[in-house]
Amino acid sequence: MDATIYHNPKCSTSRNALAQLREAGIEPTVVKYLDTPYTREQLTELLADAGLTPSQAVRKREGLYKELDLADKTDEEIFEAMLEHPILVERPFVVTAKGTRLTRPIAKLGEII
Repeated sequence: MDATIYHNPKCSTSRNALAQLREAGIEPTVVKYLDTPYTREQLTELLADAGLTPSQAVRKREGLYKELDLADKTDEEIFEAMLEHPILVERPFVVTAKGTRLTRPIAKLGEII
């Protein structure tokens, strides 16, 4: 099975998702999205395929979320902030032939592998 994980190695949930993929015999394409930020098209597609809005996929615990006052912003404004600051995107997103999930909680990974 082909899979892609949008990965932050500093995130324990992201590391666990990567480990679970490998334990399932899947060697995914690993995209370190902080090193290679999302394009507008990628992020639009990930959110749409996962059935999420920007406000559902933003990291509300990230300091930058409060600093940019995103709680009072529209989804379009949040989306633009996510493109400019990829640390604001919740992680990890995993894409397989069975679908796209923001694998938080990690159990969501089982839906697509």
